[in-house]
Amino acid sequence: MTVSVADWFREAANWAFLAIALPTLFSGWRTVTSNNIVRAVLYLVVALAGTAALFIMLGAEFVGWTVVLVYIGAVVILFLIGIMITRAPLAEEADLSHPRSVRVPAGLLSIVLFAVIAYAVLEAFGNAMIAPFEPSSTAEIANIMFTRWVIPFEVVSFVLLTAMIGGIALARRDDEEGGS
Repeated sequence: MTVSVADWFREAANWAFLAIALPTLFSGWRTVTSNNIVRAVLYLVVALAGTAALFIMLGAEFVGWTVVLVYIGAVVILFLIGIMITRAPLAEEADLSHPRSVRVPAGLLSIVLFAVIAYAVLEAFGNAMIAPFEPSSTAEIANIMFTRWVIPFEVVSFVLLTAMIGGIALARRDDEEGGS
């Protein structure tokens, strides 16, 4: 079954996909090209939120909300707190410009690498039918996590709590010793 481009654009879900995917791609690109670290982190928040929205749109609510909680809620906040604790200068702009003799080969290498990976994936899975899957809900995942995997879950919670307390202790010791 082939779908024409005109038919593809008639579906509202496809427009919603484009409305989410294009800003996600743009903010991902700005994350790696921004000279200011705080702006890069904020672009990363938008890129991760778009990724989470795409997962939710595809029916993988648990994965989408996990991206929100773990990546946006923890990792990005950790970056921002790390910037504040280290008192990194925010006004300075890093010089990330490279001569044309470096950018052109890097761009060509990126295109070739993308083509090789795309070819390998299409050769491996090009004509494969997608098997129907049983829909799973967040409640089912939570039931498995808190029954079968409760001990590893609690161990990870304890390790994260220990790391947080250690980070606070290190930051307080630096302040007490007269750190900058």
